[in-house]
Amino acid sequence: MDDKPRARRRRLRRALLTSAAGAAALGGVLVTLSWGGQAPPPAPTPQERALAAVTSGVPAALPDLEALAAGRERHLRTHPRDARAWAELGAARVEQGLRLADPRYWPRAEKALRTALKVQKDNVPALRAMAVLANARRDYAGARAWGEAARKLEPGRWTTYPPLIEASAGLGDDEETGRLLEKLATLRSGPAVMARAAAVYRDRGWREDAAAKLADAASAAGEPAERAAYLERAGQLAWERGDREDALRHFQEAVRTDPDQRAAQAGQGRVLAALGRTTEALSAYRTALTKHPRPEYALELGELYESLGMRPAAEVQYGLLRERVRLAAAHGADEELVLGRFEADHGDAGAAVRRLRAEWKRQPSTEAADALGWALHRAGEHEEALPFAVRATEGTEGGGVRSALFAYHRGMIEHSLERYGAARRHLAEALRINPWFSPLHAPRAQEALARLGEPTVQAGPESS
Repeated sequence: MDDKPRARRRRLRRALLTSAAGAAALGGVLVTLSWGGQAPPPAPTPQERALAAVTSGVPAALPDLEALAAGRERHLRTHPRDARAWAELGAARVEQGLRLADPRYWPRAEKALRTALKVQKDNVPALRAMAVLANARRDYAGARAWGEAARKLEPGRWTTYPPLIEASAGLGDDEETGRLLEKLATLRSGPAVMARAAAVYRDRGWREDAAAKLADAASAAGEPAERAAYLERAGQLAWERGDREDALRHFQEAVRTDPDQRAAQAGQGRVLAALGRTTEALSAYRTALTKHPRPEYALELGELYESLGMRPAAEVQYGLLRERVRLAAAHGADEELVLGRFEADHGDAGAAVRRLRAEWKRQPSTEAADALGWALHRAGEHEEALPFAVRATEGTEGGGVRSALFAYHRGMIEHSLERYGAARRHLAEALRINPWFSPLHAPRAQEALARLGEPTVQAGPESS
């Protein structure tokens, strides 16, 4: 086995532990010396809370973001040459769009950020916010370009690294993602860095490490919106490993902490459906979609309806998915991945292949590999599909995302190629990871595995 991933993992842990220990020691000194018995400073205003969040790349409360954006717009009416205020306005609008799943914020954010750069071309906060905006639009190549421009000007500014890491992951560049995370860990500790490390660990299949980092991030988070975001990610991680009760607990705590945490509301829908609490699941999904209408949530709810035999209700959700994809495209965002997944299972598989080939060419991520492989399989191109399925399940360093859906896709492709031993292994793996991973596909995995039966003693070795 190649020792490079293991060595890199050790270096990452050492860097993160060292930076965290230094921050803890400094925090103890500051607590000891703070204020010298004087009254503490006044609590920050909503604008100040939002500004602290958006400039450090952590989630902010929706009311605080609106206060910041409105305040900066008022200021800029009389101070139109204030490059910093333009950058802060743009960053606030980006975060609002992310929190509301509303791509109509993207052009407004871009206009503010480009104005900031016109006033001051070396405006690092504006360059960084442009990278965040490009990631939000799923333009990972653009995000990398903006992030590198910011890093060139100020290589020691830690806030530039999280959007660069996200961009590298979106482009499928695992080695660069690891290098960037190592650098980030030497520059900064704290919950935002822990959460970013958790995302990288999750993509490499290091589930226990990812869960530990998210637990630490949630414990150390400052504002409720930030803590709720990390709780939601912890819930998603628990769901991916099939721990329904733990996932539900995290999702519920996230919503209690921040009622605007709609991703956690959708997560509750996912888990409640797996627990057989269908009425509650449908209600949770509807609540999430009311305030956070992401196309993937519409796809999940549509498939839940379809699994219940409610085809007309499913079609309503599929229509919403198409509408949200069109809206995203009209405002410069790329939702081709979710549309390709939808078309592969519920529409035109040939069209899905065309869409996803283009997506893979633009940004060859793990998710794009899985989606393209599955679309090729659905279009009858099983031989061509298999290498993409292998890439999705094994990554580029011998380890990959531990995804039940990806393992299921690979198993079904191998079944079509009559590689029955490999198919049996990967279908069993999918159900071992999460027996409830999809209301439509988990039963199909069980049926396919039952048809394959137990391996025979005489069976020879098969390549996977």
